Amino acid sequence: MPLRLLVVAFALLCWSSADARQKNLREYGIAPGVLQPGPLNAITDVPGVKVGQKTLVSGNDIRTGVTAILPHAGNIFQDKVPAAVYVGNGFGKLVGTTQVAELGNIETPIVLTNTLGVPVAADALIGFTLALPGNDGVGSVNPVVGETNDGYLNDIRGRHVTRRDVLDAIASAAGGKVAQGNVGAGTGTMAFGFKGGIGTSSRKLPENLGGHVVGVLVQTNFGGVLSVDGVQVGKALRKHYLSDELNDSPDGSCMIVVATDAPLDARNLERLAKRAMLGLARTGGIASNGSGDYVIAFSANDSVRIVHESDSPLRQATVLRNDAMSPLFMAAIEATEEAILNSLFHAEAMVGRDGHEAAALPVDEVLGIMEQHRYDVSR
Repeated sequence: MPLRLLVVAFALLCWSSADARQKNLREYGIAPGVLQPGPLNAITDVPGVKVGQKTLVSGNDIRTGVTAILPHAGNIFQDKVPAAVYVGNGFGKLVGTTQVAELGNIETPIVLTNTLGVPVAADALIGFTLALPGNDGVGSVNPVVGETNDGYLNDIRGRHVTRRDVLDAIASAAGGKVAQGNVGAGTGTMAFGFKGGIGTSSRKLPENLGGHVVGVLVQTNFGGVLSVDGVQVGKALRKHYLSDELNDSPDGSCMIVVATDAPLDARNLERLAKRAMLGLARTGGIASNGSGDYVIAFSANDSVRIVHESDSPLRQATVLRNDAMSPLFMAAIEATEEAILNSLFHAEAMVGRDGHEAAALPVDEVLGIMEQHRYDVSR
């Protein structure tokens, strides 16, 4: 059977075994924070934002993939979006960072993959952008590619992610429900000593605070002491960094993508990105020495797009004042926390490279621990 057909077959096998874990945190009665999520509880609650994924599972050692986030469905190079990057800990390979920091915008889809897949993903993004109608004269493209190292479960040195895989992920991007857990760039990742993956969540502000939406998507591959809505689950399980059962490195990475429909400029998007790291901290992440913890934040609001070329030297946009940012800060913190936890609650156990095993988070045991701490899981 051809390799690509094997990939599909294994992916279907994984999906069939994952049906029992296709519940969000809230479906177990766990609702972090005080703000309400959007209808999908996903980054795609932000109008116009689309997500596409390509999952690569084959043989005994290919466990990887690609996740693409599109700020809007048009030509992102010609209609750029305001953006910012915040570095929690810089042990990573986030391509495109300096231009985003300098110019305050993103001009391609955002792609997440594994560490050694970054160059091919960047190449694919450049080719994708150059081929778009209207980009015939483009001679410079700033691709944005983030990563985590899935080498524990995946044959990362085999460099199995191809340009076609990246383009397929982009082409499949859509609104609506986002697959979580062992999918896309989260296929081979670990978190808190358990199987990690892709997670997403959102928050919608009350109408009297603007009614804006903040959506977050994460690729989790890091360690620390797991906390679930304030309950120290990792400590209760005796499975955490510096415990006898898991005295290994908490290194890895966490990629966090924050989207909002609030009209923000790059400066306030950077402030929003900083708060996402507080959401990571609420789950027990410690941003260890060898962890690449990055936040990419952008505004998908049509009114603040940045056209590539204009006859006017001036750009006019109406953006939120600093005084209006605090509710958005809270939304980013809560959505990041819940997205990270969703990645764990959705992820399935996996066996990968060299027989390495990744156990799934023991959800029933976690719920029991939370009840013992007087947490009402039925709320």
